[in-house]
Amino acid sequence: MSRSPANTTDSLYRSLAGFPLGLWRWVLERRKSKERARESALRETEKAIARDLWRLSCLPIPELLQELGTSEAGLEEEEAERRLEEIGYNEVHSEKPPSWAQMLLWSYLNPFAVLLSVMAVMAGWLGEWYGVFIMSMMIGVSVLLRFFQEFESSRAVEKLKAMVRTTAMVRRRWTETESDLPAPEMARGREIPLRMIVPGDIIYLSAGDMIPADVRLLSTRDLFVSQAALSGEAFPVEKFDSPMAPGGGAEGPVDVFSLPNIAFLGTNVISGTATAVALRTGSSSYFGALAKGVRGYRATTSFDQSVSRVSWLLVKVIGTMIPIVLLLNGLTKGNWTEAFLFALAIGVGLTPAMLPMIVTGALAKGAISLSRRKVITKRLNAIQNIGAIDVLCTDKTGTLTHDKIILERFLDVDGEESPEVLEYAYLNSYYQSGLRNLLDAAVLEQREVGLRLVSHFQKVDEIPFDFERRRMSVVARQVSTGVDWLITKGAVEEMIRICSHVKKGREVIPFSKEMKRRALAMRDELNSDGMRVVAVAYKELPAHSATVTAADEKDLTFCGFIAFLDPPKHDAGPAIRALQKSGVEVKVITGDNEIVTSRICDWVGLEIKGILRGFEIEKLSDEELIAASEKTTAFVKMAPLQKARVIRALRAGGHAVGFLGDGINDAPALREADVGISVDTAVDIAKESADIILLEKSLLILEEAVIEGRRMFGNIIKYIKMTTSSNFGNVLSVLGSGLLLPFLPMKPLQLLIINLIYDLSQTLIPWDRMDDEFLAKPRKWEAESIGRFMAFIGPISSIFDYVTFAVLWFVFQANSPERQALFQSGWFVESLLSQSLIVHMIRTRKIPFLQSVAAWPLVVATILVFILGQLILVTPFGAAAGLVPLPISFYFWLWAILLSYCVLTQIVKNWYVRRFGEWL
Repeated sequence: MSRSPANTTDSLYRSLAGFPLGLWRWVLERRKSKERARESALRETEKAIARDLWRLSCLPIPELLQELGTSEAGLEEEEAERRLEEIGYNEVHSEKPPSWAQMLLWSYLNPFAVLLSVMAVMAGWLGEWYGVFIMSMMIGVSVLLRFFQEFESSRAVEKLKAMVRTTAMVRRRWTETESDLPAPEMARGREIPLRMIVPGDIIYLSAGDMIPADVRLLSTRDLFVSQAALSGEAFPVEKFDSPMAPGGGAEGPVDVFSLPNIAFLGTNVISGTATAVALRTGSSSYFGALAKGVRGYRATTSFDQSVSRVSWLLVKVIGTMIPIVLLLNGLTKGNWTEAFLFALAIGVGLTPAMLPMIVTGALAKGAISLSRRKVITKRLNAIQNIGAIDVLCTDKTGTLTHDKIILERFLDVDGEESPEVLEYAYLNSYYQSGLRNLLDAAVLEQREVGLRLVSHFQKVDEIPFDFERRRMSVVARQVSTGVDWLITKGAVEEMIRICSHVKKGREVIPFSKEMKRRALAMRDELNSDGMRVVAVAYKELPAHSATVTAADEKDLTFCGFIAFLDPPKHDAGPAIRALQKSGVEVKVITGDNEIVTSRICDWVGLEIKGILRGFEIEKLSDEELIAASEKTTAFVKMAPLQKARVIRALRAGGHAVGFLGDGINDAPALREADVGISVDTAVDIAKESADIILLEKSLLILEEAVIEGRRMFGNIIKYIKMTTSSNFGNVLSVLGSGLLLPFLPMKPLQLLIINLIYDLSQTLIPWDRMDDEFLAKPRKWEAESIGRFMAFIGPISSIFDYVTFAVLWFVFQANSPERQALFQSGWFVESLLSQSLIVHMIRTRKIPFLQSVAAWPLVVATILVFILGQLILVTPFGAAAGLVPLPISFYFWLWAILLSYCVLTQIVKNWYVRRFGEWL
C-alpha cells in the first residue's frame, strides 16, 4: 500500500494543530503591542491635560471666564444644551461586561480545548465518529462548566457596584422667569444630574460633595479636598482660589495634584465651601483619560504564559509521536487506516484531555471556598495566579493603615505628654463654627476631655482659618472667672512666628531662639514618625475687649503640639509575616511621601531594603528599573502610570506579581499585574480592573487566598503530571510493541475507553488535599518541569508494561494474531489499574497511604475504576470493543506487577526529589 496516507496525515496534523495555537499566540502578542502603543498615547494625553490645567490655573478669573465663554452668572441654558450635544454627557464610560456569547466563545478558546478539537476533526476525517463523540463530550462539558462559572461571577460583581444617582449644584441663566424659581434656587442655583454638566458651568461645592468635573476654583472658604482616589495621599489637601504664578511648570513635567486652585473629577470635598467653573468633563477630564487608558486590554498573566508553554510542549510531543507511531505501525502492520487511528488515539491519550474540566472544577471550588472568606473572584484564572505570586505590591492607606486619622500625641515643647495641650486643642476644635476637617474630628474624638471641659467655657468669638495665616482661633470665656482666652492652632512655623512666650512645665518663659529651634526639631522628629503636626498656643485677652481680628494673633504663649496619624492595622504585621513565611515578598507602592511610608512600614515590621520616588523612576530605563525594583521595598510619590511601570518591571524580572489597590490611580497597575486585587468600597474603575475583590480590605484575608490558590494549582498540576507521565509511558510501550508484536497491543477504541474512564475518575482531583510542604511557597506553571517529570517518571510504567507483555506472551501464550484479544485485554486492565494506582503515588512526595492519604472522593473514584475495569471485560460493550475475560491466574501476576510498580516509583520519587528539589 502507498505511504501517502502517512504523509497526508502528518501534513493534516501540523496544519490543524499548529494554526489554531499559533493564531492564539499571535493574538496575545498583538494585544501586548497595542497596549504599549495605547500606553504611550496615554502618557502624551496625560501630559497635555496637565499642561492645559497648569495654563488655566495661571489665568486671572475674568480672562479664564472669557476663554471658557461663560460668566459668574453661569451659562445660558441654550448654550449649555448646545455644549452638551457637542461634547457629550459628563460620564466616564464603564467597561461593559461581555455578552453571554462572548463569554461562551472565550470559554472555548483555550489551548487544551483547541488541541482536543483538532483531534476530533482528524477522527471525523477518517469516519471514527465514536471517537468524535467522546472528545466532543469532553469539550462540551468543560466549556459549559467554565462558561456558567464565569457568567455567574460576572453578574455578582455587577451587583457590587453602587448605582447612585449623583447631582451637582449649578448656577445657570435659566430660561424660566424669576417668579418660576424658588428663592433658594434663584440665589444658589439648581441641582442637576452630574452627567448634564458641561465646560463653563458654574458649580457650588460643599462638604461631602463629589467634584463633578475638573474645575478651577473661583472662590473658597476653608476648602479641603480628598485626592486619595487619584493621588493616594492619605491626608486632605487644602485648595484655594488664587491664580498660580505663570512660568516654570508649563514647559516641563507638571504635578497636577499640586495645583492648589484646581480640583479633579473623582475627588471629594472633605470640608469647606467653594464656587468653581468646569474646565473638563467626562472622558476629557484627567480621571476620564486615565480610565480610558486602562480599559479593555489586560496584561498576559503568568497563568496565560505558562498555559502557552505547556501547550507548546504537548504540541511538540504529540507532533513527534503521532508520525512515529503512524509510520512504525503502518510499515510493520501494513494497515495504514488502522495505524492512523491508533496513532490518533495515542495523541488523544497524551493530551490532558480533561484539563479544561479539571481547571474549571478546581477554580470553581476555589471560588466557592474564597467566597466564604469574603473574597469574590471575577476571573477564575486569578485563583491560580494568586497562588503563584511571589511579590505582592500594595498601597499603604487602608491596607497597612486604617485609612482613618487619629490624634496620636499631645506634647509640650519638651516632648512630654501634656493634658493641657489637649484641652486647649479641644476647645479650639469644639468652638469653631466653620466646617471641621479630619484633624478637628480626630481631636473631638477625645470625648472624655470634652465632657469635663466645655461646661466651664462659653464661646465668644472666632477668627476662621485661611490659607495665608494657616491657622484659626477661637475666643472662649472661662465661666468661673470671666476671663477670655484666645486659643489658636495651626502650622508650626506660623505659630512660632506669632508666639513670644512658651509654656515650660508650670512656668511661662520667653520664647528664645534656642527654644524655637527645639520646637522645630520636635516637629521634624514627629514628622519622621509619619505624623502630621499642628501647634497650639493661647493668650489671655483684656476684659470686655472688642471683637477680635487676625491682628490680635500675636504675643501668644506657645503651649505644645498635637500630632495626627493614620495608624497601622493591628493585623497588618501578622499578615505580612505570614505572607513572607509563605514566600511572598511585600512591597508598598503609594502616592504618599517617604517619611510617612517608612514609619508605617517600620511599625508593621516590613523591613525596607530601599526607597524609590516617582521622579527618580522617570529617569530610569526599563532595564535599570528592573534591577532597581529588586532592591526596593517602598515606592513613594508614585503617579498611576509609574505604578504600572513598576509592576511591569517586576514581572519582567521573573516575578509573579499581585497588586492591591482601590483608587483610580491604581487602575493601570491592577491591569498590569498577574492578579489585580481590589475591595468592594473601591472606585468603579478599580473594581473593573481587578481580578479579585475583597469584601474586607485585609492582608490576612489575602494570605488565605494565596494558600487557597496554591491548593488549586497543586491539584491542577497534579492531574497534568499524572496524565502526561502515565500516557508518555504508554507511548514508549506502544513504540516497542510496534516493533516486537505482529498485531496492535491495543485497539484505538480500547485506548479511548481507557482515557475516558481514567479522565472522568480524575474530575474529583479538585477535592483532593495538598501537603503542607507544597503550600509553603509560591507555585508557577513550568513547562520544563512537566517535561522533565514526564521523561523520568513515564518510563517506569513502560518497564512494567513490557513485563506485562512478557507475561502475556510467554505465560499465557497470547503471541499470535488469533489470540491478540487476550493480549489486548490483559494490557487494557494492567494499563487502567496502573494509571489509577499511580495517582496516589504521584499526588504526594511522601509515602502514599502511610504518610499522606488522598481525600475520600479520590479514593472512592480509584476503587470504582478498579471494579469497572474488571466488569467491562464481561459486558457486551467490552466484547464489541474487542475485550475478553481474563484467566484468574493472570491477576496474581497483575498484583505482583502493580506492587513492584509502586515500590520502584517510590524509590525513583525519592531520588527525583533529592536531585531536582521538587516533585509536583
